[in-house]
Amino acid sequence: MSTTGIELNTRRSWLAETVELVSSMRFAISLLMILAIAAIIGTVLRQGDIMPNYVNQFGPFWYEVFRKLGLYTVYTSWWFLLILLVLIVSTSLCVIRNAPKMMRDMRSWRESVREESLRNFHHKSEWTAPLDAAALAQQSAVRLGHAGYKVKIVEKEHGTLVAAKKGAGNKFGYIFAHTAIIVILLGGMLDSELPIRIQQWVFGKTPYSGGGLIADVPAQHRLSVNNPTYRGNILLAEGQTGRVASIAQASGTLLQELPFDLELKKFHIEFYSTGMPKLFASDVVVHDRELGKTFPATIKVNEPLIYKGVAVYQSSFEDGGSRLTLTGFPMAGTDAKAFTIAGEVNGATELKAAGATYSVEWSGFRPFNVENIAANNDVRAVSKSQSLNEQLTATLGKASGSAGKHAGNKDLKNVGPSVQYKLRDQTGQAKEFLNYMQPVTLEGSQVYLAGVRTSPSEAFRFLRIPADDAYGVREWMRLRAALADPGLRAEAARRYAGRTMTAGQGEGAGFGDQLRESAERTLAMFAGEGTPGGFVAVAQFLEKIPAAEQEKAAAVFIKMLNGVLWELWQAARIKDGLAPIEGNDTHARFLQLATNALSDSFFYGAPVYLQLDEFHEVKASVLQVTRSPGKKIVYLGCVLLIAGIFAMFYIRERRLWIWVRKQDNGAHALMAMSTQRKTLDFENEFAELAARLPQSA
Repeated sequence: MSTTGIELNTRRSWLAETVELVSSMRFAISLLMILAIAAIIGTVLRQGDIMPNYVNQFGPFWYEVFRKLGLYTVYTSWWFLLILLVLIVSTSLCVIRNAPKMMRDMRSWRESVREESLRNFHHKSEWTAPLDAAALAQQSAVRLGHAGYKVKIVEKEHGTLVAAKKGAGNKFGYIFAHTAIIVILLGGMLDSELPIRIQQWVFGKTPYSGGGLIADVPAQHRLSVNNPTYRGNILLAEGQTGRVASIAQASGTLLQELPFDLELKKFHIEFYSTGMPKLFASDVVVHDRELGKTFPATIKVNEPLIYKGVAVYQSSFEDGGSRLTLTGFPMAGTDAKAFTIAGEVNGATELKAAGATYSVEWSGFRPFNVENIAANNDVRAVSKSQSLNEQLTATLGKASGSAGKHAGNKDLKNVGPSVQYKLRDQTGQAKEFLNYMQPVTLEGSQVYLAGVRTSPSEAFRFLRIPADDAYGVREWMRLRAALADPGLRAEAARRYAGRTMTAGQGEGAGFGDQLRESAERTLAMFAGEGTPGGFVAVAQFLEKIPAAEQEKAAAVFIKMLNGVLWELWQAARIKDGLAPIEGNDTHARFLQLATNALSDSFFYGAPVYLQLDEFHEVKASVLQVTRSPGKKIVYLGCVLLIAGIFAMFYIRERRLWIWVRKQDNGAHALMAMSTQRKTLDFENEFAELAARLPQSA
């Protein structure tokens, strides 16, 4: 088969060369290779992701280069669709050029051969028989017919030619396979975004990038219910009804009207022990507006609802607007008074704190979280977490927190509900927070995990607030507010100096005043007055001491800090009318964790801490709606492709000629046989025919 294309008889050489190139097999193969490379890019590179993720991955320069090349939407880019269209034209021209010749060859008996040419065949055999030429030719034709050959007897000038053929349908393989490529590409283009692009080019449809109610979106952003093909998503909360799907575009969203309404009655979800979804399904009611009928249905993964040519698939799930009630605690200043705040997921709540106004944007709620916690309860084994204390390890030369070495064994544990929100200030700057409702046991102690990050590309870093005797955070909040109060710091320093002198550790009356002043300066430094605060301030202070004395000075400083913080805690409780805290190992451990959390709180970067108290979960289902008329066309193309491959690989064309001529006392026969692919089966078949045909009747 020639790899050249159609050769036009024209004086315009450029036209002839273009038609020959486009209709040639080498051109079609080249296009297939380009499509294969594009498909690899589309598979390796995540398609349709948000812009910040691409910028973080490739940087601003290469992001812009790849965007202009359309690599983020390979399968809907103009050049990809153009290649498909050109490939359809090229393959069609190949079929037009070769199919007629193949059909003629299949019908042809190739009866123009001569006796001399048959003798040049590699596979040939001769014999004589005591029959006249006509009888021998007829006998040979009958035997070839029994062997499955189609036979034709042609009278020649110097003899009789018996022409036979078998497996001529092999050439249907080429026709079917190439036609299948055309059919599959046509079906794929019909189900691509090309019909929507045509509506944008011809009818002025444009993506919508604004907000507001769906009902208020202008008509130029909507697609008709008769749109032949689309693939969009519709999000429904429990009890909600929708009739419009959204089709994501690079510059916004197109709204697709559905031929029926979908009402979500109930969303079901089950989880594996790892926390991954095991099963999710939607109980819906379909409202047919045209016929005025309704019927229930359940949509599961891989079990879509198909109605009026539209398939509705279970895609994923979201929060449908869960209602949350939280307790807020100030994270700055001397006030530790709690307040109540409420919100709804996907909504926003105004918050006034630290003399400023913020917007709390509720972005997510999870009723439970299965996390990996190692056998030794190492905090770093909790997924999503990275202790803020770990950032100070290099500064102090040792971890200020309680994180130990990472354990290889992991344990899956449900750590309870969590709430995720963004706190946005008046300038538009925002940080994202992730707070767990219940305390998590880490290294034998219960702590509340309060996560923070400044960018979605970052992992959450967690502040670990120790749980008090009431399994809450109020004692730590009281200690935090006391640390910010100069009066309470002075009182704590006085109490610490007095307790130290009473214990007989002083060296004269003047030592008590020096100790009180040192303790007060220590608290002020740790509280961040004129310094960064926390252990960072301690590290900066120790750096000013000669290296040989730093270790000893650090031990003295930490001992003083622990003692004066204990007195600060007692003074804060007395101020609030509470009894002094009992000195025991439990409270000593609490104070150690509280000290670490106080140091980390300077990196938390929020004016408040919000603790989830109550919630009313509302689930939402994300359904994918598709209309794909090209699917049946693609199925037809697949059938043709299978038939074509079967014909090319399993049907072997064989041609056989027998030249019969008269001779003395009988007739002489010369047989020749050919095939496109010489195989062992062909050799065996030739040997069998060469032995059977000369046999006497």
